[in-house]
Amino acid sequence: MMDILMYLFETYIHSDVDLEVEQDEIAEELLRAGFLEADIYQALEWLEGLASLQQTDTHAAISKGSNQSIRIYTEKELARINIQCRGFILFLEQVKVLSTEVREMVIDRLMELDTYELSLDDLKWIVLMVLFNVPGNESAYSQMENLLHSSESGLLH
Repeated sequence: MMDILMYLFETYIHSDVDLEVEQDEIAEELLRAGFLEADIYQALEWLEGLASLQQTDTHAAISKGSNQSIRIYTEKELARINIQCRGFILFLEQVKVLSTEVREMVIDRLMELDTYELSLDDLKWIVLMVLFNVPGNESAYSQMENLLHSSESGLLH
């Protein structure tokens, strides 16, 4: 599913295509590209869930913590999000790329992925997708994009 999400993000989201209106057309293109139908619709549902997060107050109510609060992960989250990824989420909070509210949105989207083998690169893409989707996070998005591309080129140690 991550391959489909990354493809959709790079191909469509940057071009401001309305995924709901053109969902069937996008699904057909993905089928022609060789993706499985079940994976395609699961990825599209994941994106719809991402869009719905900014339209609800659920995460805002959950994430009203101070800057000094520490996130305690549930057993299910601990099983799904490895220590490297949890450490990176904490790092992103410390450097002000993620607010507590956006962190909760990232964790929500991570938990909706169909994999138990989440890599750090997958996490970075998910963070980028969430930041792109939340208005007012342009600076954080730019920082995350720089982190993603610098790590891809091997500049981070």
